[in-house]
Amino acid sequence: MITEFKREMSSKFEMSDLGKLSYYLGIEVHQHKDGITLSQERYASKILEEAGMSDCNASQSPMDQSVKLSKNKKEGLIDETNYRRTIGCLRYLLHTRPDLSFSVGMLSRYMQEPKESHGTALKQVLRYLKGTLSHGLVFERSNGAGLVGYSDSSHNVDEDDGKSTTGHVFYFNGCPITWCSQKQETVALSSCEAEFMAATEAAKQAIWLQELFAEVIGRECESVTIRVDNKSAIALTKNPVFHGRSKHIHRRYHFIRECVENGQVEVEHVPGEEQKADILTKALGRIKFKEMRGLIGVKDVKEEEFKLKGENVVVSLK
Repeated sequence: MITEFKREMSSKFEMSDLGKLSYYLGIEVHQHKDGITLSQERYASKILEEAGMSDCNASQSPMDQSVKLSKNKKEGLIDETNYRRTIGCLRYLLHTRPDLSFSVGMLSRYMQEPKESHGTALKQVLRYLKGTLSHGLVFERSNGAGLVGYSDSSHNVDEDDGKSTTGHVFYFNGCPITWCSQKQETVALSSCEAEFMAATEAAKQAIWLQELFAEVIGRECESVTIRVDNKSAIALTKNPVFHGRSKHIHRRYHFIRECVENGQVEVEHVPGEEQKADILTKALGRIKFKEMRGLIGVKDVKEEEFKLKGENVVVSLK
């Protein structure tokens, strides 16, 4: 089928066969018989070079837990052009680095008149990048549990307007395929409400993924499991008795209830220490961050490739 497709395309267009994909728009692709790795090491190195931080000291996390960023701080302004350029470059890096989603998303809120504290926080992100240049995503061959999503929220994170931050990540057969970290549009009055709103956004993504997979594989996708670490929010998605406590929540956020009733989405509880979307909603301590980075699927690509090559050598010797 592939050969026939190439032949037909060659008959209509000028084209050449370059073999397996290895580099595309700054994304480095390494294909093995056991899986595929994606990274942007060269692109990340270029970001550090343009920012003048190629020789900086590495940091173990992109943002400290104690950092509280705000627009209203009485500080000196920094160069907007350089700040915006660096943030724009980092946002493209998120294609293979979900561990940077929260910190880069947080800094993106201060593109207008960035202050010195924002510049300091940006430098820490770059220092963290310096120490994790070879990190990326590893997609291994497996017969996993299909499509599974994790949804989380951190309540009242933004210092300026009190809005919470939503985070969700979806896995297909254990490999991360899509993730998101963004500020919620309305103020949540409780952590339960913030989690419920985050789960609704995850349900929207789940329905889109179902339709996409149906087009790709030619058959309907099974119901998607969304894992939430707040039992009250889970009860709110299933039990209409809670309506009295949720009548102030905007009507559109009750979309997830309909999805649960129709069997398109299943919501289940997951312990907080296993909540993979936690890293997308707030800054974590160094030890916790490293643990959650591994859970979300970001690994040292060079180390993983070395393991694969080592396994191949052992097999050939046997």
